[in-house]
Amino acid sequence: MNPSLTFEQKKNNLAKIACSLGVNIQPEQKLLINTPVESADFARLVAKNAFELGAKDVSIRYNDEQFSRLRYDQADLETLTTIPEWQHDRLIDIVNQNTAVISIYAEDPDVMNGVDTNKVLAATRAAQASGKRYQEAIMNDRIRWCVISVPTSGWARKIFPNIPEELAVSKLWDAIFHTTRTDLPDPVNAWKMHNQSFEKRVNFLNQHQFTEFIYTSQSSGTDLRVGMPKNHIWAGGSEIAQDGVSFFPNIPTEEIFSAPAKNRVNGTLVSTHPLVYNGQLIDHFRFTFKDGRVTDFSAAQGYNALKSLLESCPGSNQLGEISFVPFDSPIQNLGILFYNTLFDENASCHFALGAAYPTCIKDGQNMDETELKNAELNVSDTHVDFMVGSSDLNITGVKTDGSKTPIFVNGNWAI
Repeated sequence: MNPSLTFEQKKNNLAKIACSLGVNIQPEQKLLINTPVESADFARLVAKNAFELGAKDVSIRYNDEQFSRLRYDQADLETLTTIPEWQHDRLIDIVNQNTAVISIYAEDPDVMNGVDTNKVLAATRAAQASGKRYQEAIMNDRIRWCVISVPTSGWARKIFPNIPEELAVSKLWDAIFHTTRTDLPDPVNAWKMHNQSFEKRVNFLNQHQFTEFIYTSQSSGTDLRVGMPKNHIWAGGSEIAQDGVSFFPNIPTEEIFSAPAKNRVNGTLVSTHPLVYNGQLIDHFRFTFKDGRVTDFSAAQGYNALKSLLESCPGSNQLGEISFVPFDSPIQNLGILFYNTLFDENASCHFALGAAYPTCIKDGQNMDETELKNAELNVSDTHVDFMVGSSDLNITGVKTDGSKTPIFVNGNWAI
């Protein structure tokens, strides 16, 4: 029996796999780390591991959500929508230099409560326009990128509101270590084995090329038909970047995903987990789709934030990702609502509003926007995941001859 690891060993394991498996840093390659200021110590640990793996240089870009809230409250609309040229140039340089990017995602779900959603919408549109080439590089796997999370006090308090802050942070660390397999003596090998577990189902879905999926859930009210484009591709686990090097975009990950046909989605789709969008909490929301577009929506909390998402840019009211995650999964089984898309999307079947990954269709990486649209993929400047999985979710695949195959029964894989 292996002795349990110390907290510092687990933390170093997380930093190490973010570099070695997440972005798979190569000798003489540069790395950018995006991090909350509250996670500066962990960002430095990631940088240390990157240098030890041969990184040429590492830079850290800090963000401060409390300052962001202050700026939204105090700055005028013109200021918020004016993106400095140096910010645009910095993103272009990341792509040109083939810089790897690790983003530490740890928002306080309540930090933007009461903010002017019109300001958020306008600022988001401006940032999306300025960062379009960078986002295209991410969506096409032209650069290697990885999203991870570590606890912050605001996030931990949201998840565990009835215990002291220090204990809440400690419990969140334990949950992250468990779901990222970094509490194991050999997390790298554990991740390699986990990666192999996706292969059978990915191959099954790619071979069958279902033309449509039918979603039903009595508990949530979901009743949806989702068309699939010709020559679509399912993927899960690690991916291969344009330079031929493998990487894990998300740590943790439990999903198998593809791109739906943007104009062939019809019915009712109901969320089962909250969504944090631009620091604003959206909860108990539902959509009505007609020919691929959201024609009606509601939300018990965060209606204006949801409205701003749907109106943020062309294509933001259509689906760009379809993703399968079993209800009986390591994250779901923890019984924790994370209020963090990285974790909650890997606890539940989900979709994404906005852009499809061009890699989800044959030769998609070589297509321009017009060609992607003609191939039935959604093209947009945004991509926001939301969760729809439940213990009674049934998903049925439909083939061109009308035959049907159960894919999920009562929330779990049937294949």
